[in-house]
Amino acid sequence: MAFIRKRRQERELYSKERFSLLLLNLEEYYFEQHRASHIINKGCRDERKIRGSLKICSKSIIFEPDENLQPIIKIPLRDCISIKAPEDNEASNPFLRETSGGISVVCNQVFLIKERNVIAPYKTVRGKTEHLFQLDVAGKLGDVVQTLHQLYRASCLDKMGDQAAMITAILQSRLARTSFDKNRFQSISETLRMECKAEMVTPLVTNPGHVCVTDANLYFQPLNGYPKPVVQITLQNVRRIYKRRHGLMPLGLEVFCTENDICSDIYLKFYNCQDRDELYYLIATYIENHITEHTAESYMLQWQRGHISNYQYLLHLNNLADRSCNDLSQYPVFPWIIADYSSAELDLTKPETFRDLSKPIGALNKERLERLLTRYEEMAEPKFMYGSHYSSPGYVLFYLVRVAPEYMLCLQNGKFDHADRMFNSVAETWKNCLDGATDFKELIPEFYENDSSFLVNSLKLDLGKRQGGKTVEDVELPPWASGPDDFLRKSQEALESQYVSEHLHEWIDLVFGCKQKGSKAVMACNVFHPLTYEGGVDLNSIMDPNEKVALLTQILEFGQTPKQLFTTPHPQRIMPKSSSRTSSRSVSISESPVSPNEESFEDLTEESITLAWNNISKLKQDEQYKIHKEAITGIAVTCNGSSVFTTSQDSTLKMFSKESKTLQRSVSFSNMALSSCIILPGDTTVISSSWDNNIYFYSIAFGRRQDILMGHDDAVSKICWRDGCLYSASWDSTVKVWKCVPGETLSNKRNCFELLAELEHDVSVNTIDLTASNTILASGTKEGTISVWDVTTATVLHQLPCHSGTVFDAAFSHDSRHLLSAGEDCCFKVIDVQTGMLISSVTADEPQRCFRWDGNTVLSGSQSGELLTWDLLSGKVTERIKGHAGNT
Repeated sequence: MAFIRKRRQERELYSKERFSLLLLNLEEYYFEQHRASHIINKGCRDERKIRGSLKICSKSIIFEPDENLQPIIKIPLRDCISIKAPEDNEASNPFLRETSGGISVVCNQVFLIKERNVIAPYKTVRGKTEHLFQLDVAGKLGDVVQTLHQLYRASCLDKMGDQAAMITAILQSRLARTSFDKNRFQSISETLRMECKAEMVTPLVTNPGHVCVTDANLYFQPLNGYPKPVVQITLQNVRRIYKRRHGLMPLGLEVFCTENDICSDIYLKFYNCQDRDELYYLIATYIENHITEHTAESYMLQWQRGHISNYQYLLHLNNLADRSCNDLSQYPVFPWIIADYSSAELDLTKPETFRDLSKPIGALNKERLERLLTRYEEMAEPKFMYGSHYSSPGYVLFYLVRVAPEYMLCLQNGKFDHADRMFNSVAETWKNCLDGATDFKELIPEFYENDSSFLVNSLKLDLGKRQGGKTVEDVELPPWASGPDDFLRKSQEALESQYVSEHLHEWIDLVFGCKQKGSKAVMACNVFHPLTYEGGVDLNSIMDPNEKVALLTQILEFGQTPKQLFTTPHPQRIMPKSSSRTSSRSVSISESPVSPNEESFEDLTEESITLAWNNISKLKQDEQYKIHKEAITGIAVTCNGSSVFTTSQDSTLKMFSKESKTLQRSVSFSNMALSSCIILPGDTTVISSSWDNNIYFYSIAFGRRQDILMGHDDAVSKICWRDGCLYSASWDSTVKVWKCVPGETLSNKRNCFELLAELEHDVSVNTIDLTASNTILASGTKEGTISVWDVTTATVLHQLPCHSGTVFDAAFSHDSRHLLSAGEDCCFKVIDVQTGMLISSVTADEPQRCFRWDGNTVLSGSQSGELLTWDLLSGKVTERIKGHAGNT
């Protein structure tokens, strides 16, 4: 549980200190601290000194007593009447010579925090009071008072923008006068690569300081030395690094030293894009040799094929969409899954148990939606359907207040929300999301993790009493949950259930995908305020500082829509064979291309998979024979494995006997190169395609040419045979489908070929492949385009510019869900057949001329003659096998 785990780590590190940056206001900075005494009842018999530390912040003065029983005192600068250090020669001076270094603060309002070290709403003391603080180091008095006067003047400015500008100027002046302390380097041999100013981001607060990158480490040194003098990250441990959008600006950078944790090791916000991009480049350059960068498409492929869970996939998508546990305005968002919070038993086999994942929360209640749409139609531009977002800092802390009360107090100016508006009951919260006029919130990852502490008031917080007098304690759970842990366990089961696996892509379309914005969002009733979307406002174009601050504050508190990851419909997850599938032969773009009788790779036994592919890396060369003068273009082996037929650019078809290890036949049909060959069922006929525009049928039994099909106007590049049909691809920009009866070819009659379909392209076609059901065909052109066709209707389903240069090979996975292609640009590309989405791209060191794959593992032949095995999900070569001296 990212949020809670991070808080616990911080608590363990700094458990002795009650002060935290959460005591500051939003957008406030902590500048410095001084050891001091708070003098109570000066000059009276009961005068006493309370030892502690005085914190100078941009909008307040905070005194933290050493004694836990004493409250922390927070004095807002805007409420101050005077701040001064009385001169020794003043008659009214309340300080004696031994109390030099004193500061008098007169104010109208003070907040008392954590009295007796209890986390509770702040106590407000109103009325004119004077507070006397005596610094341990009297020599610092002048500088401290001068700083406080500067900050006091800033707090007295009428407009928020002017206040922010003056405080920023003070901060930048302090940063300019300091630099990173090089004595903090781990080793004297480290070489400095870059140093700049930045802020470390944690939930609700930022901490300014200096960033330093060497050839071995990334450092951050806070200007105030809090919570520790230096944060250090070893570059060798870095596993992921992401550019982030922070405060609607591309200024963030988040660094992870783990592969799968959503909680980062450091989140930095820079003052300009150039510094952010330079640091990103330095770290990315360091780690690029041993870290594979994952994209949304690569995670999609893993999810589709069942290698990662629904939960893991959603975490990865959140991470890629700028969602971070360090930024509560962009906290990871998860869907409501369960719709039944009243039954005694949770039945995950019933569809009505689940929420409709194809609709946003605001569209689940038809009557409420009708009212919202009526208002939307009447609204002037910019129009939006929902006046609040599905994720915001307030919603995150609504769920987590029992484990993160200090964050709630920080967000709500020292107060908890009203008891009746707290997260009191899962059922009540769900009902309000369905019926409430302004409540459209989704869930957070914690609902699908293993730590149930956010559902229990283990800190014994006083969260108030509801109407009727009931005290707010633990969250009320549905009847089907025996306790908090059971609730989370069943929520996890629901998230990973078959129903959710079949429909989760619909919710992804709404939040991360094609229905997030634009016309499809309008059709899906999924339109939020324009300012919540990436690019919805350009802060740099707003000159008025007051307008800019107000706008930024509004959007940060309102919440932000995730970065859009997909612009085409998200593919459905591949489900086991037992799930329902469309059996119609006529396949449209919205239907599954899998034949109902087809064996899916996912349905093979582990033993079968092991026999077929897990030992592929053990391949080694047995024997080698040179039988052609030029490059081999096609290989076909008889069913019994006794004979091998090959075609070559030397224009010959040759037959080699594996048993006698001799060349038995050599046939030439013309003086042009042959491009491919296949053996028809029964091992009686070999078909060869040629650059002379023809396709030749050769009888193995009779040892002669049986027939010739003159079907193209340019070279025939590839042929396939399926169920009595011949499929031919040509440089004349067509793919043709022929009906053939091989037995009739013995009579040498040429009228046995019937043209069933002609698939026209714009450029030369270099390769083709068909699904096992023979209903979907893929073609790859010389210009790098992949086209997916419905053969039964001769219509193109998808057309994607996948490669730069010729497509060398393309093949469907065993389950026909995915199409893999290899091109002249050294890339492998994976396409989801149903949606046409490019879901993975892997770059090799050189072009891969041909391949075979099982949906996960690829065996490819490289241009240099090497055989390579690839783990497609990780994008890495797992084995290199010495093959040929030239092109494979």
